[in-house]
Amino acid sequence: MNRPRIRRQDFGVLTPPRLGDWEPTLTVTVVIPAHDRQETLDLTLAALSAQSYPAELTEIVVVDDGSTPPLCLSEIVPPGTRLIPAPPGGWGRAWAVQTGLDAATGDVVLVLDADMVPHREHVEAQLRWHHLAPYLVVLGWIDFTSAERRPTPERVRAAVLAGTEESLFPLSPHRHDWAEQIIAEHDGLRTAPSSLATRIHVGASASYPAALLRSIGGLDTSLVLAEDTELGYRLTQAGAVFVPDPEARAWHLGLPTAMRDFAALKRHNDPYVADRVPYRRYLRTDPGRQWLVPYVDAYVPAGAYEDVRATVDALLASSLPDIRVTVTGPWAALGTGRRSPLRDADLDLRLVHATFEHDPRVRLAGDSAWPDAGRAAGPGREVVPPFRLLIPPGWVPARDSVERLVGHLEEHDGGVLCLALDETGEGVVVARLERVSALARAALVAEPGERLDDVLDEVFGLEWLDGPAWDITRRPLVYPPRRRPVPEAERLAMRREKELAQLRDRTADLRAELARLRREVGKRERDTARWRDKAETWRREAVRLSRVQERTVLRKAVRRIRALAFPHS
Repeated sequence: MNRPRIRRQDFGVLTPPRLGDWEPTLTVTVVIPAHDRQETLDLTLAALSAQSYPAELTEIVVVDDGSTPPLCLSEIVPPGTRLIPAPPGGWGRAWAVQTGLDAATGDVVLVLDADMVPHREHVEAQLRWHHLAPYLVVLGWIDFTSAERRPTPERVRAAVLAGTEESLFPLSPHRHDWAEQIIAEHDGLRTAPSSLATRIHVGASASYPAALLRSIGGLDTSLVLAEDTELGYRLTQAGAVFVPDPEARAWHLGLPTAMRDFAALKRHNDPYVADRVPYRRYLRTDPGRQWLVPYVDAYVPAGAYEDVRATVDALLASSLPDIRVTVTGPWAALGTGRRSPLRDADLDLRLVHATFEHDPRVRLAGDSAWPDAGRAAGPGREVVPPFRLLIPPGWVPARDSVERLVGHLEEHDGGVLCLALDETGEGVVVARLERVSALARAALVAEPGERLDDVLDEVFGLEWLDGPAWDITRRPLVYPPRRRPVPEAERLAMRREKELAQLRDRTADLRAELARLRREVGKRERDTARWRDKAETWRREAVRLSRVQERTVLRKAVRRIRALAFPHS
């Protein structure tokens, strides 16, 4: 198959054929995980029996995930539909989908939930993209309905055949608003950054190249929820491009859990997602935590003990907490036989081994583990971090250097930063910060013998920077820094000086407190005098008023007596 070079997420370089106006060749397996969904499963299969995609290129695998009673196939199903039970040893949607993937024979695997009713061209709309490039993940477009009364499988099949599926159900006002907003704000997802595009991966209707899905180990069957979020991250790391197709429409019967009880779902999923998806930075705010999948994988080759230790120590002290460091070297060659400890030819290697052997943040790996610059890790089930740093020993990044470099790469959605550290007679000393998904994409589309850095630059971008300008410098001449022993007399003098300084500080505090108390006493004395003056003034006024009142009463009494004694005067 042709392998077009899509830059980042810009699948606009591809021109999908018009529906009904092309000749498909790829086979597809539709995997339907189901648990106690007999009624809606019947409608899903009825709609699949009327698809526009050729029936001879389609197989349907229904996986019964422990339903009670067991599921059965109704009369209206596509030809060759198989119903298989999920094997013992696990349960949940991821377990059922993986069972279907193991049984699938198609070139493409389309996963469809058992409460979905696809429109007539749903499968065709998704499969036309897979004919254009072998690393696309195509997402269906979902309309929700909360109707309780549902049509019969016969009516569903007739409506799908006639192209009148929209009349089957009333449209719910609920939508995947968050996903549709991301799509709309980024030109149909074509301009979305890599760390954002993976967020819209919703597994209710999505199709994958079977080879790509198997190369990353399929689904994480240890998860019973959030498996589509985790799978979307690993697909991104494998170099996938996400394509939402509004013409791949389907009805969702009822509202999903995320719409019915978002808070409870988020509370359940956050710990699992935080551990496995480093791009969800807002979930990793706990200081000092370590995670299953770090944000940055740093590689340091073994060398002089002081050089290696300086570089590794600086990485572990980074402001970016979730960094994993791998020191590569011929550890297996270190023997245990008798040797001269101080004149051992492998002394530096032994000292590095002794320094980091028991640090859980550091891995000691063989030389074969050192990744070639510009070469992606091979496929496998291991979940890899989003970024990879290759740095020579003896070069010490400042506390925030790695965090700033990752921020620069994210801001520009770049593929690789090459950091020129020094120039020697042997050439330029370089450190590299690589986006793992960019490496994977380049490996997918590179021609045999082609220089991978050229392809990286084409599909994501490669930028050169000055390492010292980003505070990556040579280690100190003495590492780790040593402090000379302090003589006893000097130590005692320092202690006495410290005690005298403390006494001086205490004396100054007491003097300040005494001055404050004196000011307080003076204020209170002034207040007392002021109130004493006011009291004397009030007393005098009271005496005056009393005398005035007595004279008034006396005059009134005299007038009454005179009136009684001389009534006619």
